[in-house]
Amino acid sequence: MRRKFILSGLCIVLLLLQGFAQTNDSTSHSSPGEKFKISGYVDAYYAYYTDSAGINDFQKFPSVSPRSNQFGLNTAQVSVEYNAEKVRGIVTLHFGDIAKCAWSSAYNNIMEAHAGFRLCKKLWLDAGFFRTHFGTEGLLPKENIASAISVNTFYEPYFEAGVRLNYMPDSKWAINIYALNGYNVYEDNNKKKSFGMAVTYTPGATINWGYSNYIGDDSSPADSIAHLRIHQNLFFNYQAQKLKIQVGGDYCIQENTDIVYKKNIAATMFSGVMGLRYQLKEKYAAYARGEVFHDRQGLMSGVILDKENKYTGYILRGITLGAEYKPTANTYLRIEGRQLQMKKNQEIFYRNGKASAQRMEFLCNIGISF
Repeated sequence: MRRKFILSGLCIVLLLLQGFAQTNDSTSHSSPGEKFKISGYVDAYYAYYTDSAGINDFQKFPSVSPRSNQFGLNTAQVSVEYNAEKVRGIVTLHFGDIAKCAWSSAYNNIMEAHAGFRLCKKLWLDAGFFRTHFGTEGLLPKENIASAISVNTFYEPYFEAGVRLNYMPDSKWAINIYALNGYNVYEDNNKKKSFGMAVTYTPGATINWGYSNYIGDDSSPADSIAHLRIHQNLFFNYQAQKLKIQVGGDYCIQENTDIVYKKNIAATMFSGVMGLRYQLKEKYAAYARGEVFHDRQGLMSGVILDKENKYTGYILRGITLGAEYKPTANTYLRIEGRQLQMKKNQEIFYRNGKASAQRMEFLCNIGISF
């Protein structure tokens, strides 16, 4: 019933927006077809992990292709977008394993839904539910070099609710400032508002770099101790005719959060990812990605008891190798493998009843966007 209700609501939105797009707008000289856009994306997968299934059959770090030894659907999504001279808006609904395991439990089928208007020539104000402004990688396979996201990206926010000021002084710079309910939440959990910024610079057709941050306190209202978090990300992209390079890193600090030593001092986390993609032929490419994640005090990952009976947060590294075939510009077939290696004393994975500090993964993804 719930999904039928959502789909019925989407149909109503489509009809209303179509009618709105066909109405004459005296403030714009664009044709209706240029204002109104419908798009979609589907990604299906088969995955195999050398780790026992976790809760609800989802593997550890569940997001893209989270079920082992199964054929599954990462996402089936549709977007309705409206762009005019002074107003704009977008609604994206998604269904599949990403929506189930990685999205808001309250609004898991809403990927984004926000509306805005132009304040002046180069400044917009938007409000609603947004996809995250933060990070080096995107979440969807079509947005990244590899299909599976890095552990670095797993612990970053995926979605957010609030208002955004979008300023684009020229074709090279984009500046966004956010007021948000919190870190990776749609609904406010403590009535304290958070803030964020994203700045990107594109000096030419081959290079793009940016900086983003998040500043907020997401502790429970019952907690009398403040836990201000400052999370920062830097990324760099290079795209030539055959070679694509993506590099990024995070540094996060949160006050009064040393879980390991149970002291009211700041805890820190740093992580990084680097991906390379090389076009072998017109339709064939090979790619590789390396990643590190260091959260010794358990700021993001929480703590475990290692083999030496010491409490510690996750410390790991990973390597991904893969190949891609693109029969058309908007489709792909990817096959990739990844090894995740925890610090040797952190045996968080299980296979055949035995604990292990290593997990191997095999993924096959097919996707189309339209």
